[in-house]
Amino acid sequence: MIDLLPPIESLRRPHRRFMLKGAALLALGVAAVRTIRERATAAPADPPMPIPIPSQAPVKEAVAEVAGTRIYYWDTGGSGPALVLLHPATGSALMWVYQQPVFAKAGYRVIGYSRRNYFGSAPALKDDPGIGAEDLHQLVAHLGIDKFHAVSSAAGGSIATDYALSHPERLLSLVVTSNAAGVRTGEIGRRAASLLPDGFDRLPPEFRELGPSYRAANPEGVRQWLELERKARSSELVRQGFGNVISAEKLQTIKTPTLLMTGDADLYTPPSLLRMVAAQIPGSEVVIVPDTGHAIYWEQPDVFNRAVLDFIGRSRR
Repeated sequence: MIDLLPPIESLRRPHRRFMLKGAALLALGVAAVRTIRERATAAPADPPMPIPIPSQAPVKEAVAEVAGTRIYYWDTGGSGPALVLLHPATGSALMWVYQQPVFAKAGYRVIGYSRRNYFGSAPALKDDPGIGAEDLHQLVAHLGIDKFHAVSSAAGGSIATDYALSHPERLLSLVVTSNAAGVRTGEIGRRAASLLPDGFDRLPPEFRELGPSYRAANPEGVRQWLELERKARSSELVRQGFGNVISAEKLQTIKTPTLLMTGDADLYTPPSLLRMVAAQIPGSEVVIVPDTGHAIYWEQPDVFNRAVLDFIGRSRR
């Protein structure tokens, strides 16, 4: 496969200041303008090409009995640093076919798991759905993992951020993609809620999740994504709770090295919204991926993987 994108090292921009003005500054309660490192990947000259799904690394598959529920997971094993993948609401542990072999080859112990209600895991009960971040905490304890890198997409980013607020001592780094870090209050929450019209959730998932450029150029990739999306949910969706009320003020307490990433055609988390989030997380970095919608991990896996590996590699150092 031809690599149309330059190495991530060559794409790094110098630190620059992102400034919120007027009412937005006051609404967010920003005491001082924060420095954000932002990078933008180079757009390929041609439309996104179909990317074959690579051969997967060997894994152990199991169901862990934790926190009064059952959580399906797979684990590549190994002695490298642990890297846990948190899936989107349209996915499950099965969605990471482009990431699993790449991260394992880079020397990481890679774990993917399905939250309650998703492939292989127990349902979330309406009267007791549990807290997603605490299920994750129980799972990593079950696996004997002391510290790990959390890499998330979309709804998984809310769980990862909640985990970072509850158990910061366990995280080596935090990667939140295609998500406003779980913020549903204040100015960020209002801006996010204003983006989607009534009935948006009833639109076809591929329209909501995959960017128009990808859908036009790669119908086979859309078909493969839909096949995994249809396998993802094992029961009626019941949203799990959070251990924290995630607000702009809460984000300011995060000390874990944090990477935020979104696509420039993401309907849920456009670049302007992601920058508002980044302004609240000290030292956070931002990557904007062009020609891409909500599912960067699937639409532009080479870019996603390179950005993640570059960031967590620097976090390790």
